[in-house]
Amino acid sequence: MNRIHIVSNRLPVSINLNDDQIELIPSVGGLATGMRSVYKAYKGKWIGWPGLPSDDIDQKLSGRIDKALEKEDCVSVHLSKKEIDLYYDGFSNRTIWPLFHYFAQYIDYDPELWEAFVSVNQKFADKALETLEEGDTIWIHDYQLLLVPEMIKSKKPGVTIGFFLHIPFPSFEVFRILPWRKELIQGILGADLIGFHTYDYQRHFFSSVRRLMGYDISFNQIQIEDRIVIVDAFPMGIDYDKFKTAATGILQKPLQEKSDLHRELEKYFLLSPDRKLILSIDRLDYSKGIPNRLRAFAKFLEEYPEFVGKVTLIMLAVPSRGTVEHYINLKREVEELVGNVNGQFGNINYTPVWYFYRSMPFESLIELYSSCDVCLVTPVRDGMNLVAKEYVASRTNRTGVIILSEMAGVSKEMGEALIINPNNIKEIADSINQALTMPLDEQRERMIFLQDRIKRYDVFKWSSEFVKSLSKVEQIQTSMHAKRVNAIIMDKIRSDYQNSKMRAIFLDYDGTLTGFKKNPNDASPNEELHQLLYKLEEDPRNVITIISGRDRASLETWFEGHKINLIVEHGVWSKKVDREWKMLSNATDTWKSSIQPILETFVDRTPGTFIEEKNYSLVWHFRKAEPEQADLRANELKDELTTMIANHNLEILEGNKVIEVKTGGINKGISALQFLKNKNFDFIFAVGDDWTDEYMFKELPESAHTIKVGLTHTAAKYKVESVSAVRTFLAELIK
Repeated sequence: MNRIHIVSNRLPVSINLNDDQIELIPSVGGLATGMRSVYKAYKGKWIGWPGLPSDDIDQKLSGRIDKALEKEDCVSVHLSKKEIDLYYDGFSNRTIWPLFHYFAQYIDYDPELWEAFVSVNQKFADKALETLEEGDTIWIHDYQLLLVPEMIKSKKPGVTIGFFLHIPFPSFEVFRILPWRKELIQGILGADLIGFHTYDYQRHFFSSVRRLMGYDISFNQIQIEDRIVIVDAFPMGIDYDKFKTAATGILQKPLQEKSDLHRELEKYFLLSPDRKLILSIDRLDYSKGIPNRLRAFAKFLEEYPEFVGKVTLIMLAVPSRGTVEHYINLKREVEELVGNVNGQFGNINYTPVWYFYRSMPFESLIELYSSCDVCLVTPVRDGMNLVAKEYVASRTNRTGVIILSEMAGVSKEMGEALIINPNNIKEIADSINQALTMPLDEQRERMIFLQDRIKRYDVFKWSSEFVKSLSKVEQIQTSMHAKRVNAIIMDKIRSDYQNSKMRAIFLDYDGTLTGFKKNPNDASPNEELHQLLYKLEEDPRNVITIISGRDRASLETWFEGHKINLIVEHGVWSKKVDREWKMLSNATDTWKSSIQPILETFVDRTPGTFIEEKNYSLVWHFRKAEPEQADLRANELKDELTTMIANHNLEILEGNKVIEVKTGGINKGISALQFLKNKNFDFIFAVGDDWTDEYMFKELPESAHTIKVGLTHTAAKYKVESVSAVRTFLAELIK
């Protein structure tokens, strides 16, 4: 793998301007820590906003900042105050953030915000395109840059792109609310590898892709027009050793070197040796469930009065988006709740809640993690939540209990925590009691498991696993494209075509010559296709056959006037030019009365599905149905039909959004061979898109040129991406 570049909203450094001097201060967040090791190791660049509005700095200073950042392998994307307001504070945090965290009542649908979001994403994409070289890989981060993957892929399709979302991905029922939902999905699908914290978010994303875009999904792979996109879960870790080492160092510090906070905590324990501390650390955000946390603590003191005077909740609320109305109201509500709890249960010698509305330095956080008996993490929705992991890493004596919301992504990794529903006040209160009364042996047993797991899968393991997956994706894409028709292959097939005397050309119809439609009757050939076929027919050496699962009537009507042979219903009937229909095999339809009632039952149970009756087959179509329900019903139907067809000479064909039951022993391969019998074709060509065409690819002679539409595994020699690629190929062939 060549260079790996990182793209995120912010660069991994903050800029401090002091008397015209430029100081770069490294960020200490989890993403900066994990990514620094990646882009440095792979000699890449980090592309992002430097943190200063372009309006506040003149062009000369801006140039100096860029040069200073270049020394750190950072590339600036300069944004004005208006762009920051509309793109970041606006669409990112007033539209996407509440939507993805299930706070639909807070979503701002202003089109101006969306336009700014598109414009700024394009700025990031353009800067990345300037930086990229052929063979490079790029890793894009988070919800502010959802459109960037497609913007890059559309200009440089050969670049391998990774995308990671650090917040939840909502269920389809929530995501569909957004007017620009398709555009966001299309933007993300520009990536070759898409990462989420948990499988739940991955599953929600698949649901939206199926329903909005109609793409097929197999395991964790999405088949789009010209590529395979891999989607997987990568739970983000922390720098475990950093927290453990800091916690060990703080405990060993002499008194004179300890911070004011540490001294206060020690004084507190000296005055009340049996006093217990509960820790709550969060940004002041409506997704964090802070009001419920305070209500639950009040409920705990009310239901377990023996703890009044003996337990203190230390609540650190880090300021966030303080100018936004929802956050202003939240701050007011939290402060009122703190006052109510302290007023109801406190006295001159006891303050139940110590409330801090500020951020704290790293050392102070470690002191809090090390000193508090319980960590209370109760977001109503959270992508991951690293506070829980940081608390675990800082517990050097292996005691302590975590009370953790099931709505936090980290809960999937921390089964040893006390898992609660953040909206269940009584459950949280009871869990606080359970945590405070938990024996030390049980605390240590739980904590040992947690520490071993979190240490093993730290932030460096997380980033290296994603990079490994990017490398695998690159290999998959390479293997998928190995059979892809390129200029050399095209020249070879065209040369064979031009030098031949008699040519057999087999063309599948749906998904090959024309795209799929929700109503199969709407898939009639357009003028472009008619003209392309007329040109093929002009050459007397061409014997053209459309070989399809379609019924006789449709194809005969659609291709009236063409010099084209027809093989329909997967090989039951054939019609040569200017001849009558002829049955190629002894098919029967006596079985229909047994199978049709089963299909009708599934139509009744699955809205949007219908039955198509052909002469010797029955087809259950489910393209119009809800994708997940249709997939479930399709599996049920296959199971039920499998038991039914054992007593009949029948086969089940699974096509693109269809299940077809037909007489056995008939397929496109057998039909094509019969058609070639006793003929001296020196050029044989076949193209098709689904597994019914695989029979044809396997049965045709080794010398035949066979092409699969789509990038899935195939017996065909070559592949093209789409219907339009088939038409382009045929046009090139006869040029």
